[in-house]
Amino acid sequence: MTSGNTVRIDFHSSLGMLDFVQMVSDYIARAVGLDDDSVHWVSLAVRESVINAIKHGNCSDVRKRVHVEFTSLQDAGAPALAVSVRDEGCGFDPSVIADPLAAENLLKTNGRGIFLMRSFMDEMTFNRVKEGGMEVRMVKRVPQSTLA
Repeated sequence: MTSGNTVRIDFHSSLGMLDFVQMVSDYIARAVGLDDDSVHWVSLAVRESVINAIKHGNCSDVRKRVHVEFTSLQDAGAPALAVSVRDEGCGFDPSVIADPLAAENLLKTNGRGIFLMRSFMDEMTFNRVKEGGMEVRMVKRVPQSTLA
């Protein structure tokens, strides 16, 4: 996949789409040149962000859509993959997300998705979309050791 190419997937809020999105993610991540470990981390981050968009952003409303974009980049001379996931919900304030490592949150069964996404990817930003909804943009760079 050459730099600047974008693949877009747009679907109704359905967890049944997760495997398809993951398959596309894995294929594109490999095409960009990511190693097996990086493909795995990207896959987990994409799954987590799509689940968040469906469950929390769109409140599992099948009338609302999830928009996913995969774009190949040349980032500082090295190949990279940018992934954007956007919902059509009311958005949230990322600065008030609870710390999953805080003592009071350690035994909770949820609240770790964004923490994991940040851990797996090289960059992650949140943006409110003027049309409504929230967009998470993540970037994973091809490790230098892979390029040598």
